[in-house]
Amino acid sequence: ARQVGAFPQAIWHGPDGPRQVTVWCSNDYLGMGHHPAVLEGACGGVRGYGAGAGGTRNISGTTHLHVLLEQELAALHGKPAALLFTSGYVANEAAISTIARLLPDCLILSDELNHASMIAGVRNSGCEKQIFRHNDLDHLAALLAAQPRGRAKLVAFESVYSMDGDFGPIREVCALAREHGALTYLDEVHAVGMYGAHGAGVAERDAVMAEVDVVQGTLGKAFGTMGGYIAGSTALVDAVRSHAPGFIFTTSLPPSITGGALASVQFLRGEGGRALRSRHQERAATLKARLLAAELPVMDSPSHIVPLLVGDPVRCKAASDLLLERHGIYIQPINFPTVPKGTERLRLTPSPLHDDALMDRLVEALLEVWRTLEIRLAA
Repeated sequence: ARQVGAFPQAIWHGPDGPRQVTVWCSNDYLGMGHHPAVLEGACGGVRGYGAGAGGTRNISGTTHLHVLLEQELAALHGKPAALLFTSGYVANEAAISTIARLLPDCLILSDELNHASMIAGVRNSGCEKQIFRHNDLDHLAALLAAQPRGRAKLVAFESVYSMDGDFGPIREVCALAREHGALTYLDEVHAVGMYGAHGAGVAERDAVMAEVDVVQGTLGKAFGTMGGYIAGSTALVDAVRSHAPGFIFTTSLPPSITGGALASVQFLRGEGGRALRSRHQERAATLKARLLAAELPVMDSPSHIVPLLVGDPVRCKAASDLLLERHGIYIQPINFPTVPKGTERLRLTPSPLHDDALMDRLVEALLEVWRTLEIRLAA
């Protein structure tokens, strides 16, 4: 159970009663779910608008907070319009399937490591699909070149892949898509709030936001609340608004969420956000260095995600259990089918609030667990 003001500490209600633990695998990457400005935004939403939105977006469920939040997200990404969904999963499934379905004879080209929600959108579109090898620009180029330039094409990929922590080559993918007459759809869920001068993501950091046709993000990770969104041209966003069942037929996000999310986006776009992002990157780099110094098997990752290779599903689950029971450290095991067999891992997500003392205890605990379970250290 999370406790306001105590992040990354939480209470584990285990078999022997409540106990304090340290969370090392939260997607609340910056701790914004506990930030005073976000809490006040959420409370203000409830006080001003009530507990619920009162309906679907098209039938009485659009409050002024929804409008303001969509305007804020569009501005964040440098796009004319944005559209809110109830989760990042729903945003991907609804947007990809709807955009592709509306384009005549559309071909979807999808990175092989795309998230399950993107795969669901591809499948539910009913369109032809081709999978290109992960971040393989030559493979993508060959697939695009084999198609008539005039055929509708949608290239779907991510900026940060959440299990390996690597970056997608945004500039190069967009250049290939433009050369072959394709639209680009970029999932920035593990990057929004954390990269770029204003927290718009890796595309902002790399100065290529204008090259991306549709960007998709979440409010449930660095922004600390819940919900998903897309941003793009006014015509495209209106098309999704008018045709996506995942938008049309579900109750709107409540005022507590929209109010809190609006406050979070506004905070992270400013100086406070820049300071948090800087601290976050330093903490991730420091953790990687400490794990490497202890000869723990850190998988190479240029981002804030720190995967620790175990390589065996039974030991991976056992390591997670021992860390929790013996050391009060919570890290969820990542096993197949989320990652390929033989690459089972612990996925660490250090935040700006994980200090040196917490890192010292983590390294000591990991070394003890590795010895106990006879897990291989780094070569």
